[in-house]
Amino acid sequence: MDDTTVVHLLRHGEVENPEGVLYGRLLGYHLSEDGALMAKAVAKWLTGRDVTALFSSPLERAQETAAPIAETFGLTVITDDRLMEAANNFEGARYQLERARFGLGAPALNRPSTWVLLRNPFRPSWGEPYQRIAARMLAAATAAREAARGHEAVCVSHQLPIWVARRKVEGVRLWHHPARRQCALASLTSFTYEGDRLVSVSYREPAVSIQGDLNRRPSVPGA
Repeated sequence: MDDTTVVHLLRHGEVENPEGVLYGRLLGYHLSEDGALMAKAVAKWLTGRDVTALFSSPLERAQETAAPIAETFGLTVITDDRLMEAANNFEGARYQLERARFGLGAPALNRPSTWVLLRNPFRPSWGEPYQRIAARMLAAATAAREAARGHEAVCVSHQLPIWVARRKVEGVRLWHHPARRQCALASLTSFTYEGDRLVSVSYREPAVSIQGDLNRRPSVPGA
């Protein structure tokens, strides 16, 4: 019996966010028109694969990204809180849409009252610890592997949690520069298992043709 299982960690598509809010876990942020097209592109790319289980973060942008996949494969989206966006103490603030040194724009970094939040970039001090993010994401991936054993599962999540999970399984340090994450909008970071053993990690961007110059636009980090 084939015991090869693939768990795809899918980052959601582009979000409608004209005011440049670091929305984090805030409710009410939905996919943009391009984001919806990205979600459909991923579902099309997955068509013909052996996807038997579908999980998603509870946030709207993730649920909306999962919807075309659910329709394509006739699956029910299972909400898993472990796939949630990382907690961030800057959540809800407005930022200039230019990247700054830490990936966070002014005016937050210009306010001395916020500097204490940046005292330890290795934990990080401004939000959920990287080790905690990695632990919950890998627990979610394990649950998805068990649900789809011998087949494939998709878990829709967010950039930072996916990137930290990947770094954890690849055995590299979890702290990093946000601008150097390889986790584009609507990208797939895929874990392949033989039985319970992780044997490979791969990365794809099924919606790259829709993104056009989106990844070259200024953006709000941590989405």
